[in-house]
Amino acid sequence: MSNAVVWKASVLHFLEDPDSASVNDACEYFEDGALLVVDGHVLMCGAAKDVMKDLPPGCEVQDLTGRLIVPGFIDTHVHYPQLEVLAGCGVQLLDWLNQYTFPAERRFSDRDYADEVAGFFLDQSLSHGTTTSLVFGTVSPTSVDAFFTAAQARNLRMIAGKVMMDRNAPDYLLDTAESSYDDCKALIHRWHGKDRLAYAVTPRFAPTSTPQQLEVAGRLLQEHEGLYLHTHLSENPKEIEWVSELFPDSKNYLDVYDQYGLLGPRSVFAHSIHLCDHSWERMGASGSSIAFCPGSNLFLGSGLFNLGKARRCGIPTGLGSDVGGGTDLCLLNSMKSAYQVSQLREETISPLQAFYLATLGGARALHLSDRIGSFRRGNEADFIVLNPEATPMLRFRTEKTKTLEELLGVLMVIGDDRVIESTVIMGQEAFRRD
Repeated sequence: MSNAVVWKASVLHFLEDPDSASVNDACEYFEDGALLVVDGHVLMCGAAKDVMKDLPPGCEVQDLTGRLIVPGFIDTHVHYPQLEVLAGCGVQLLDWLNQYTFPAERRFSDRDYADEVAGFFLDQSLSHGTTTSLVFGTVSPTSVDAFFTAAQARNLRMIAGKVMMDRNAPDYLLDTAESSYDDCKALIHRWHGKDRLAYAVTPRFAPTSTPQQLEVAGRLLQEHEGLYLHTHLSENPKEIEWVSELFPDSKNYLDVYDQYGLLGPRSVFAHSIHLCDHSWERMGASGSSIAFCPGSNLFLGSGLFNLGKARRCGIPTGLGSDVGGGTDLCLLNSMKSAYQVSQLREETISPLQAFYLATLGGARALHLSDRIGSFRRGNEADFIVLNPEATPMLRFRTEKTKTLEELLGVLMVIGDDRVIESTVIMGQEAFRRD
């Protein structure tokens, strides 16, 4: 007997990028809508009168009138071991790594500690509306085993990998080209493709990997089908100068990765702020993706990402919280920061565009839009229930909105994790706010 539940509420999801299609073609919005989920997958999304006229026998009805259902948020770049360095103030990227990040990551060779933080991170992610993330571990394989164990127990679609780092970091965090290959290969065999999990080959960034280790990263991608590549690119001007000194034979920062076969449809480069024209064009041609991390870029003073250029070059782009350089796991806050960045660049993004980036845009950046990111028939039923009246200020403001776009703008600007009333994973409620 199938497990069928219909969720009755306002329903919104995207079919295309609002920047490249009309509003009517870009999204479906049903003010009096319903979402029918059978055995953890979307069977139907539409007007309530249509969805509810022929329900499966024994179908449970969840009446959430007054709420808004959207696909779960997708975080395309986050460091789960950096929760404890959130709000590390006063420095920019390279000093921030040495002062805050590296000491914190040292502890993740302890399995009990890694288990504790991984579970806390995932529970916090669910409470903030994030249902899928692309995640950095640490150099210790233990950190990845702990993360995947916790994600598997919660039936989450997650992507993660062990940091590869064999130079320019404290000795206690260094591996070698050979040991990183062996550790990654063991993790891939243990976790990649198991349930809803996937592995990402994860060199931290070019300055902390030797050419030999980057060659190993490329070899892993060639040897195993469906792996991701996850790293940082052109986040900070001083970082870029450092890369040019370390790799004098490369045309530019991106070319370092390109020389070792690290570009491609499942390669995700976080930040990508200070790119030359050749790099923009090469990323677009390779099918690589970008994780736009506006909160982190503002907090660390890294710069303003050029979303318009990414669009024009056809580069799939999603939002990343980049905790702990970012200041919050809630992608509503990342949407607000993205809006602020676009304002400073004088190319304002709309609230519709912001919600697209956090849902279908993120799914496309991770090549998962055939499974998550929208309510297309057959997709996995990972979604969140938003309460537009979660606080007195929200209630006061949303009562005065007249359009969908105005409502979304209010949610992204003055909303926070309190807006997330519940989070549903494969049709099963995984979080409910008391």
